[in-house]
Amino acid sequence: MMQENNQMNSKDQRQRRLNIYEEANRCLLCMDAPCTKACQHGDPARAIRAIRFDNHKLALQWVKDCTDDDLERAEQACIHYNWPIRISEMLHAVHHDDVITEPLSRDGQIAHAPSLAIDFCGIRCENPFFLASSAVCTNYDMVSRAFEAGWGGVFYKTICMQEIREVSPRFDAMHSHATHGDFYGFRNMEQLSELPVDEDFDILHRLKQTYPTKIVVASIMGQTDEEWMALAKKAEVAGCDAVELNFSCPQMKYAGMGSDVGQLPELVKRYTACVRQSIGIPVIVKMTPNITHMTEPAAACLEAGASALSAINTIKSVTMEPDADVAGHLTISGYSGRAVRPIAMRFVLELAQMADRPVLSGVGGIETWRDALEFIQLGCRNVQVCTAVMQYGYRIIDDMKLGLQRYMIKRGVTSLDELVGERLPKFRKPDSLDRDTIIYPKLDKNVCVGCGRCAVSCSDGGHQAIEFDTVSRMPRLVGSKCVGCHLCRLVCPSGAIGVTKRVKKR
Repeated sequence: MMQENNQMNSKDQRQRRLNIYEEANRCLLCMDAPCTKACQHGDPARAIRAIRFDNHKLALQWVKDCTDDDLERAEQACIHYNWPIRISEMLHAVHHDDVITEPLSRDGQIAHAPSLAIDFCGIRCENPFFLASSAVCTNYDMVSRAFEAGWGGVFYKTICMQEIREVSPRFDAMHSHATHGDFYGFRNMEQLSELPVDEDFDILHRLKQTYPTKIVVASIMGQTDEEWMALAKKAEVAGCDAVELNFSCPQMKYAGMGSDVGQLPELVKRYTACVRQSIGIPVIVKMTPNITHMTEPAAACLEAGASALSAINTIKSVTMEPDADVAGHLTISGYSGRAVRPIAMRFVLELAQMADRPVLSGVGGIETWRDALEFIQLGCRNVQVCTAVMQYGYRIIDDMKLGLQRYMIKRGVTSLDELVGERLPKFRKPDSLDRDTIIYPKLDKNVCVGCGRCAVSCSDGGHQAIEFDTVSRMPRLVGSKCVGCHLCRLVCPSGAIGVTKRVKKR
């Protein structure tokens, strides 16, 4: 009994804190949120959304006038299927030292914030955030609502001459069974626009007429030289700012289209050249990741006159969820979502390292402003978003813009151009990395909850460098065995393991 009491006392002395991001991730991100409707003096739903999308330092701006009674009513109104979000506890857990003090305007923007405007292929964009050619931009109403929400431009859903008939269902997702709706990977079998060609170009014309400061890009796909040129000319006549050549869709019904073309340098060069010769607006090429060396077709496109490259489209994949089959059958189709972001960035990096440094548009797993920033720091001048919009809606643009502006303020950056490609010099080939120094992990006992996950992982997947005391429930690092791999830090669920200074290996 005494031993149990000692263990309990030890636990009670440790710092206990609510993980605000973990709690925000439980939020259902309701439409017409009941918690906000129940709150008289603030918008707790918007505050939670700010936390969810990596803007916790701004979150309290939306609840600064709320009383404890307001937050209690908001929590009571929560419709979470399991148990209510701990709204009051979560917002009180945002440390006031972290809170950014710049006031927000009535429309939720930072007053006197730096401009997010940037040039792309000679086109001035009000911000770098674009909708990717996909299900998120298939008609006038959708794109109009996105523009009104604050998106800077659209790569409209790909237009082709062929009749497009889609399957049902055509989506599937990868997620833990405990987190319905919050998938990390998304698989789709959707092809191109199902609308008549002239109707699509009429939509693009009306969008450009109604929103002259927004960037409208027509994504097109042909099967012959004549089709590519005809579609490109229609885009130019419609007033589009640019065309994107889709050489990368992985699930086309028709042969000789999509990623079938994107893997062949001679074909992408031929089609890029014929489009380039037929129109005067910028020509952007969307690259397929379903290839070993993307730089080979990329170089062919640039030689043929491409103005910029988009990377990446979805990755060929297989999922086997019974509810997602099509009349009892399965097929290979495209994979997207935050799980693919590191793969997308690998391709973007390789393109950015090409000798002629092409203009780049980054696509793949972008969900927060920080994701977008990483693509920009690798050399992209804009980013395209699809899966995150399908999950959470156009509203995520608010936190994308706020987060990027806040980062610029913190860095003292006045123009996005200063960030484009700034991290490229950090990358080295494996044979030139430092192998003579080490960074040891460091345990914060006040944050450690005593689960022993670090010891299990180090024992079975690392170098047996962590011992675990079952009485105190505290891990201990064995420095003579530690190789500084940092597996322990990555598996720690409470964030109790940090880093020390880099030192010479013993």
